[in-house]
Amino acid sequence: MTTKAQTMAGAADKAASGTSSFNLSLGWWITRISLALIVIAWTIPTFGLFISSLRDKDQLAITGWWTALQTSVGTEQGRTGEADAQVETNGQYVLTGSIFGEGSTKSIRTYGGGFLPSSGTVEYGQGEQPGIRDYAPGELVTLEDGSTFVLESNGTYTYTSPTPFDFDRGRRFFMETQIPPTFTLANYQEIFRAESVDQSFINTFTVVIPATIIPIAIAAFASYAFTWMEFPGRRFLFYIVVALIVVPLQMALIPLLRLYNTVGLSKGYPGIWLAHTGFGLPLAIYLLRNYIGSLPRELIESAKIDGASHFQIFTRLVLPLSVPALASFAIFQFLWVWNDLLVALVFLGKTPDQIVLTSKLRELLGSRADNWEILTSSAFVSIIVPVLVFFALQRYFVRGLLAGSVKGG
Repeated sequence: MTTKAQTMAGAADKAASGTSSFNLSLGWWITRISLALIVIAWTIPTFGLFISSLRDKDQLAITGWWTALQTSVGTEQGRTGEADAQVETNGQYVLTGSIFGEGSTKSIRTYGGGFLPSSGTVEYGQGEQPGIRDYAPGELVTLEDGSTFVLESNGTYTYTSPTPFDFDRGRRFFMETQIPPTFTLANYQEIFRAESVDQSFINTFTVVIPATIIPIAIAAFASYAFTWMEFPGRRFLFYIVVALIVVPLQMALIPLLRLYNTVGLSKGYPGIWLAHTGFGLPLAIYLLRNYIGSLPRELIESAKIDGASHFQIFTRLVLPLSVPALASFAIFQFLWVWNDLLVALVFLGKTPDQIVLTSKLRELLGSRADNWEILTSSAFVSIIVPVLVFFALQRYFVRGLLAGSVKGG
């Protein structure tokens, strides 16, 4: 009996152990798959943006980044040269040229419509146009007035007429083009060749560095006071500061700008430093206060017994121990100020010595966003510095966020 009971108990233990191992294995796979999906969800858009930043403007306009390795087909408008470029040859008036710009890799697939005889309609832009697929490259087209027109696959054309051309503008037609996969640094070159882009980088650093250091310094002192110093209304004042986190900064822009106009701080660096300091302080005090409050009370009390003042305790004990929390907020504040556009537009001018990078890239788009294709390359130009800052401080980031999450002080 005893042996049989022991055997049954052992079997039950093995079954329970097997079930536990299965649950652990299932949980391990679910966790890893979930993490992989999250990484993919965040990585794919960034990868697509990078691929788009290297593509030709014409390809960006008609296809997505996932087709970057495929030949694209697009519908475009072509136009001949003006009549004053005609040349008389053997009694014939000839107008020659190329539809494409120098260095273009596009080729003609079909063409027609416009001033050329055509049949049928084809979608183009917001409506329909006649006969884009009427003629193949190299096919000679004869017009009603006796003139001829031929368009080669490389975009060169020959327009011949027995009488002089007398039109003011080039004659218009439509064409389908093939664009082979093309990768270029032209979008990046356009940004770096723009006037005063280098100065806008310097202006951005002029804004970011003080706007990161000042709130950290003030918040560190305030957090220590809220945690380890006794004064009337301490908890109430802390609640007010934390409540300011939920106040949208847009609500404060106009009153703050009116105040700056009164005291003479508008359109200058001191004004935007103070604005970013005020907008960043509530979160900074909240994070640092939680961290400083998690430090051992015995450490602070021992320093007091040894005769250290609050200032000595703060500078020699609390501040060195708070480096992870300080670095975490520094990353938040740096990224926020570096990517800011709204506050810079309100409190800074648009002169070359004040315009920041985000505002300068916005100007490069044009008044009607004609250069929208540089948005992709602009994104990567603007994130170079924040990425370097993040990787330099990332070892402190998680430690600073998690520290003090259990004990609030």
